[in-house]
Amino acid sequence: MTEPSKVIHVRNVGHEISENDLLQLFQPFGVITKLVMLRAKNQALLQMQDVPSAINALQFYTNVQPTIRGRNVYVQFSSHQELTTMEQNAQGRGDEPNRILLVTIHHMLYPITVEVLHQVFSPHGFVEKIVTFQKSAGFQALIQYQLRPSAVVARSSLQGRNIYDGCCQLDIQFSNLDELQVNYNNERSRDFTNPNLPAEQKGRPSQSGYSEAGGMYAPGARAVAFPQMANAAAIAAAFGGGLPPGITGTNDRCTVLVSNLNSDRIDEDKLFNLFSLYGNIIRIKLLRNKPDHALVQMGDGFQAELAVHFLKGALLFGKRLEVNFSKHPNITQGADTHEYMNSNLNRFNRNAAKNYRYCCSPTKMIHLSTLPQDVTEEEIVSHLEEHGSIVNTKLFEMNGKKQALVLFETEEQATEALVCKHASSLGGSIIRISFSQLQSIRENSQ
Repeated sequence: MTEPSKVIHVRNVGHEISENDLLQLFQPFGVITKLVMLRAKNQALLQMQDVPSAINALQFYTNVQPTIRGRNVYVQFSSHQELTTMEQNAQGRGDEPNRILLVTIHHMLYPITVEVLHQVFSPHGFVEKIVTFQKSAGFQALIQYQLRPSAVVARSSLQGRNIYDGCCQLDIQFSNLDELQVNYNNERSRDFTNPNLPAEQKGRPSQSGYSEAGGMYAPGARAVAFPQMANAAAIAAAFGGGLPPGITGTNDRCTVLVSNLNSDRIDEDKLFNLFSLYGNIIRIKLLRNKPDHALVQMGDGFQAELAVHFLKGALLFGKRLEVNFSKHPNITQGADTHEYMNSNLNRFNRNAAKNYRYCCSPTKMIHLSTLPQDVTEEEIVSHLEEHGSIVNTKLFEMNGKKQALVLFETEEQATEALVCKHASSLGGSIIRISFSQLQSIRENSQ
């Protein structure tokens, strides 16, 4: 039999079982200092304050089968006498109140920065410091309050809620860190008690437990929104602090009306290729009684505002587009609508912040990615030249992947190439096309 330990090993922990469920199972036996969910193994490690508390819990559950949400879980002493920094993922999670909160954000469809987090957490007390980072659990942040009661209230009020409607769900635990060390004031970290820190960050954060690694996001469980977050300040964070000129970030109308289309050459997929540069597309409908009109429903009001701002007056198939907000809040599903909500071609499902920064009006230059590794410039020209006069091309490699820039003689030609050839097949690969803000092709252009 395993030697008694204050660390309890719990098995058969299904995905429907939360950290709070486990805490409620063991809190009657004493203070829980740390809790680590091992989701990939359907297991958990839970550390009691002392060995007698753990012995009492296991003795009780030897006679009574512990059940959570209809699932039997199985408990035993862990081979660990203590959860080390590595085992507890460097921020020991527990239910012991602390002024520092460990926040994990699930289902993160929109970029979350220090400014956004400060708007969410500051109503509950003075926030001294914020540090954000990526871990295997996804995007995480450490929020340090001046007072411990503020952190307790914030956790109670915000746990399980969403920053934006339907996404960016907050999973909040108490950290076991005593003090956050912040060396830089930028979009990733901030010391609100010391505004004079530099913004530049050279290398990775040095404090133990802060790391930057690829993350994954899990679907949010509830959709309790913070409407006040959908404002210009929060959206500006995606653009590094300032919105493009003419963009307010306050529009709440999601559907746009596109008119003066070339009805002989346009279709829903071509409109999708163009409008998806500015946000995710829900559905598109060409109006039967007005063949040169279409409705496009964007993912949210801000994305619709970007589309109206950047595409109004754009030339496509010999017509100058008119793009305005529609009086209809959404497009009703039906036989004459095309659904795109679940399309894997929507560009803003991941790397939303990066895609927002690349939003611009149509240009003469297009950028091609997800190209086949053995593609040649001649093949690219052959694939696109039917749409206009190609002035210059550049094939290059970034992060081991082939990409290209193609400069057309006019913006209209580049726009036509984009709407017709985005998501087309070239050499067996489905290519992606967007506008480039570069004015010319230089050596080492990206």
